[in-house]
Amino acid sequence: MSDERNTIDDTGSAATMPKPSTRPGILRSIAHRLAHDADVLPVEGRLASFDGATDWLNSEPLTPEGLRGRVVLVDFWTYTCVNWLRTLPYVRAWAAKYRDDGLRVVGVHTPEFGFEREIDNVVAQSRALGVEYPNAVDSDYNMWRAFANHYWPAVYIADGQGRIRYHHFGEGEYAMTEMVIQQLLLDSGAEDVDQDLVAVEPRGLEVAADWRTLQSPETYLGYRQSTGFASEDLAAFDQAHVYAAPTRLPLNAWDLSGNWTVAGHAAVLNEPGGRLAFQFHARDLNLVMGPASKGASILFRIFLDGEVAAGAQGSDVESAGRGIVTEQRTYQLIRQPGPIVDRLFEVEFLDAGVEAYCFTFG
Repeated sequence: MSDERNTIDDTGSAATMPKPSTRPGILRSIAHRLAHDADVLPVEGRLASFDGATDWLNSEPLTPEGLRGRVVLVDFWTYTCVNWLRTLPYVRAWAAKYRDDGLRVVGVHTPEFGFEREIDNVVAQSRALGVEYPNAVDSDYNMWRAFANHYWPAVYIADGQGRIRYHHFGEGEYAMTEMVIQQLLLDSGAEDVDQDLVAVEPRGLEVAADWRTLQSPETYLGYRQSTGFASEDLAAFDQAHVYAAPTRLPLNAWDLSGNWTVAGHAAVLNEPGGRLAFQFHARDLNLVMGPASKGASILFRIFLDGEVAAGAQGSDVESAGRGIVTEQRTYQLIRQPGPIVDRLFEVEFLDAGVEAYCFTFG
């Protein structure tokens, strides 16, 4: 994993405990132990201060001291991160199921892209995504540094004494994480904790990736982090340039056609009719993008192998392969129903002014 945005495998490579056996008896022993047995979960430190938050959503400002006696799950996120979006159904479900047992989920929104620093965007996306538990807005990275965190998503779980007993970076290990919650609640004196695991019904971007067929990596379009740009040798960075339509792209390469400015943070379309192409191998293709001018609406249509992507459209695209960009967020453009092979994706923007930041896949 990098300390930017993470493409990980389905096991979550940075877990601090080994992957449990699928046998129920062994699995359950992680969360429930006999009396007088030694602690299974190590003490990893104490909850860091929340003082660095620039704002709070869904709550008055919280403190580790004020949460003493509760089990606390701290969830670092940023709203465009597809890896975090795929964990969200579980975090929402845990917050609801175990709240009366003494669990308090505290989200920490630490932005990656500049537009994720804007409080109006964070508020709007929190509501759209159903993030109803308390959230610290960490636009200055103070809490990120206080926890010495490096990843989105990252979960830290503290016991009723404010001691961190477990952490996990990335997706996966949902059963393990929930059983840690159960164990710490029982250790804190909760009674009648439901020991069944939550069942979730993710939709759209929240659906887990098809790891078996995923062969395309997260790819940034701004030149500060970009990889795979087929026209890089001909590009004129930070200035308008007319790019020719690609005739052929190798796997995991991308290119532009039309009048674009490739800036450090994103590729920005200057005139209507520009296209963005990517040769990919995955079930899902997502694009972080938005209008450069707040309130603008930008129409687009998508293609696979030169044909309108009917029947393979994502949750942000109509059946005729058309969609509209109205806000800065992650848009799911492709979800393929059939066998997964190398495909050429293209999106044509019918209006100028889109900023395209990053492709992700699932």
